[in-house]
Order: sequence, then C-alpha cells, then structure tokens
Amino acid sequence: MKICLLVIGKTDEAYLQKGIGIYLQRIPHYISFEMKVIPDLKNSKNLSDDQQKEKEGELILQQIGASDEVWLLDEKGMDASSPDFARFLEKKMSSGIKRLVFIIGGPYGFSGNVYARANGKFSLSKMTFSHQMVRLIFAEQLYRAMTILKGEPYHHQ
Repeated sequence: MKICLLVIGKTDEAYLQKGIGIYLQRIPHYISFEMKVIPDLKNSKNLSDDQQKEKEGELILQQIGASDEVWLLDEKGMDASSPDFARFLEKKMSSGIKRLVFIIGGPYGFSGNVYARANGKFSLSKMTFSHQMVRLIFAEQLYRAMTILKGEPYHHQ
C-alpha cells in the first residue's frame, strides 16, 4: 500500500519545512509515502471563501484515483489515539488497498464534492491548527504509527 498526503499550497515557514522534511525521510523506511502539493490558487483574493473551496476541491479531485481510499483531515472527523491510528493503518495495509490518500484542505476547508468523495474523516485534535502546521503533525503521527506497528520504542506508553 502507498500512502499519499495531499495538501494545498506550499509550506511557507522554514521551521515547518524542516520538521516535515525530517519525517519525509523517516517514513519511507516503513511504508511507501509521498506528499503531493497542489499549488495555491492564483488570484484567490478575488474569490469568496466558498469559491476558493470549490476551485481547490476541483484540483483535489483531479489527484484522486477511482480506487483510492480517501480520508480527510478535518476538525469534525473521528478522534483517535496514536495506537488507534496505528491499528487503523494496519487494517488498511492488510485490506488490499493500493493507495490511501489523506487530504489537508486549504484555509477554508473542503468543498461539498470533496466531502462526498471521502471515505471518512480524521481529527488530529479538538484544537485548531493552521493547515500548514497540520502537515507536520500528520507526518509525525504517521511516523509514530509505523513505529508502533513495528514495536519500536519511539512511542512511550
């Protein structure tokens, strides 16, 4: 199985780029992984929030294959502990799915069409984080889940 993290726009902050880079190097030791960046919309200042979500949604849906399983990182998604997330991934890895896609939307969230395509939603916290910070948090949690599944000491319980 391959895991894809699909994000809107580049990561601006150097500290986030550095942190994400650390996990982008670590994760492939455990599972095939890629982070795909959809470029920011041009002239987004001329768009309403809903128009921006719709246009981003169109770009997101172009990146998803018919057989992909899609999970949105969304504040209204299901809560899971790190061990729960590891078990979720373990089930997906043994289910025969070829590509599992996690999506971080833009600053205004997802369009209705993206919600309709999704197989489910995960929440990383009840707190709100910038959509750029969520990239680092997700990458760390994916790495943590892989180390849990391998029985490595990264996760202390």
